Amino acid sequence: MFKMIGIILILLSGTLAGFHKARQFAARPRQIREMILALQRLETEITYGLTPLPDAMAKMAEQAKEPLRTVWSSASRWMSPLMRLSAQESIQRALNDNWKRTAMRSSEKEILHQLSYTLGTSDRQDQIKHIALAAQQLKHEEASAREDQIKYEKISKSLGLLIGALIVILIF
Repeated sequence: MFKMIGIILILLSGTLAGFHKARQFAARPRQIREMILALQRLETEITYGLTPLPDAMAKMAEQAKEPLRTVWSSASRWMSPLMRLSAQESIQRALNDNWKRTAMRSSEKEILHQLSYTLGTSDRQDQIKHIALAAQQLKHEEASAREDQIKYEKISKSLGLLIGALIVILIF
């Protein structure tokens, strides 16, 4: 009886681990797409709304889904007059504090780090150019993430079950 419960628990945990990893492969392209849309909204706010950067980031946070909402709201909070951090410091601190919650990789984080160097320090046209460049780079990362999803999502699910079965065979 206890042996059967142990076998079921091991198989279940392996399968759930595989499904968790597959969910991460599926979430990465979606989150990159949301980041691209957020950057396009930021570009619009800077171009047409003439919105100050902290307020634009707060608007982006309102429209974003988790976990990107936390990243943008944190950047906006760090950029507030009370904290007195520059846009670069605010964005980098927000990324460092909240990046683990996302399914994105370090390449996407590096793109946003590079963008943070120009936000708030250059004129409007230069900021728009850098935002467009970051969005373009993220589109390439999104294509790569979709390829990874196609390759590894099903494999992760199957591998979780198979590793659970291997552990059961080795233990019992």
